Amino acid sequence: MAERQQARVQNAVEEMVQSLEREHIRKMQCLNYAKTGQERMFRCSAECCGDVGASMQQVHHCIERCHTPLAKAQGLVTSELEQFQDRLSRCTMHCSDKAKDLIDSGAKEVEVRSLIDNCVGNCVDEHIKLLPSLTRRLKDNLDAIPQ
Repeated sequence: MAERQQARVQNAVEEMVQSLEREHIRKMQCLNYAKTGQERMFRCSAECCGDVGASMQQVHHCIERCHTPLAKAQGLVTSELEQFQDRLSRCTMHCSDKAKDLIDSGAKEVEVRSLIDNCVGNCVDEHIKLLPSLTRRLKDNLDAIPQ
């Protein structure tokens, strides 16, 4: 993929992920986020460790339970981003196939480069347009993770 096109999609995805992290994932980690900023996950873990009557196994299980919502959120985002990347890769692979076909038909390098640039540009445009619906789906799924 052309560097400029790659940068466009990378910037758009990074912006989406940062927004999700600020508005959803970070709040999953924080207790009374707007007031105290104390991190829920760490406070929960500290409370597990503070249970002097618990066995080592019970403490370990408790700490795992504290980390479960964040792990689920991170797994959800990772999975969606992998699917997005796979779709984008398939689209650009189609562009590559078209270019190979054009080369096989005897086309000049200028024609092939133009085809690739336009095709990859269209892939990037189409996939950037998918980001708002992907963001909504991720927000809905993140909000549905029990705390």
